[in-house]
Amino acid sequence: MNTVEFSSLLKSVKLLRALNARGYSEATPIQAQSIPHLIEGRDLLGIAQTGTGKTAAFALPMLQKLDSLEDRPQPRRPRSLILAPTRELVLQILEEFALLGKHTGVRCVKVIGGVGAQPQVKALSTGCDVLIATPGRLLDLANSRHVDLSQVATLVLDEADRLLDMGFIRDVKKIIKMTPDRRQTLLFSATMPKEVAELAREILKNPIRVDVSPKQVTVDKIDQRVVHVSNGDKQRMLETMLHAKEVTRAIVFTRTKHGANKVAKKLEQAGIVAEAIHGNKSQAARQRALASFKNGDCWVLVATDIAARGIDVSGVSHVFNHELPHEPESYVHRIGRTARAGADGVAVSLVDSSERPRLQAIEKLIKHTLSKVTVDLPPIDPSSVVVNPVHLARPVTRSQPTARAGGQEPGRRRRRRRANNTGTARV
Repeated sequence: MNTVEFSSLLKSVKLLRALNARGYSEATPIQAQSIPHLIEGRDLLGIAQTGTGKTAAFALPMLQKLDSLEDRPQPRRPRSLILAPTRELVLQILEEFALLGKHTGVRCVKVIGGVGAQPQVKALSTGCDVLIATPGRLLDLANSRHVDLSQVATLVLDEADRLLDMGFIRDVKKIIKMTPDRRQTLLFSATMPKEVAELAREILKNPIRVDVSPKQVTVDKIDQRVVHVSNGDKQRMLETMLHAKEVTRAIVFTRTKHGANKVAKKLEQAGIVAEAIHGNKSQAARQRALASFKNGDCWVLVATDIAARGIDVSGVSHVFNHELPHEPESYVHRIGRTARAGADGVAVSLVDSSERPRLQAIEKLIKHTLSKVTVDLPPIDPSSVVVNPVHLARPVTRSQPTARAGGQEPGRRRRRRRANNTGTARV
């Protein structure tokens, strides 16, 4: 396959300088196929999973266009709008814009729930080129006239299938009606269910279609396993498997927020350093938990499907499905948190007999039968209950998480900085 250099796609010396600093000279397939059409102002339907470089695919042409403008953005009237389903994805997109546009004067603002609205209102009042937002908080600010979307020239719907899965379709359509009819619209989705296809037909005008989805639904390098175990024994099974030496950093998925809290608490009681992340957590708490997982203060993250997309953490060796998701597509996004950047990974699903239909639906979708694994559970010994647990440590390397031993839970007694809720980035 012929490679495409960024220097042949972009005119902006500032952007090429930022790309070179990060060691990027060749465009990924979605970037090579999208950027020329986006620079021309065409609408686009992109089908791509996380990790394909799709954020840069729409960020680079947007930054090049905005940086060429001589006038300043008007207060409360963003020039470009990016809608994303989760706060984590908004923060990830904002970070990407900051890195790519570091030599430009393009100003970005984030709008998300879970934090105070006033700093975001203040940031909008001074004007911004790019607004990156979750639908709920944005609609609240629009209804209270803190933001005016009438000047949006480019609209991006990122992870459109997830936006619909999370029930944002009504909010999204209300927001779209607030933007001009004459605009450039981009829609990106990892899958293309009927609802997303219908939305694309409604909002896109003569779009270019770019499909870089893999022929196989799941990554080849993920070793997918299933352990048949009753619901009552799942916690013991999870703890037993987490004790394996090859598990260096793991994400455990539950279906409910209460379930995530319960599993994380029991793991802590068993001496396994874990953090829970879900929608009921404040944004500051979610960022602290994610930071703790990234820097190695904890090596197990227990999450609901809110973490299945938009969280890119290197070195996740294992993904555990404590319960199978209702939608088989969510399974694909869950296990995609491992085997990233060319690494190998293991995905283990703990399946009760009542979940067999869900397992069959998943295997039908991915066209693959999960390998059945038998794990012997240790007998229950009341005297082995941990009262003051010594946290299990993992090898200390730069790429692997660490945990302190000796009964002191790392990170929790450490003074933490307050989350920066200003919502603004100068890029």
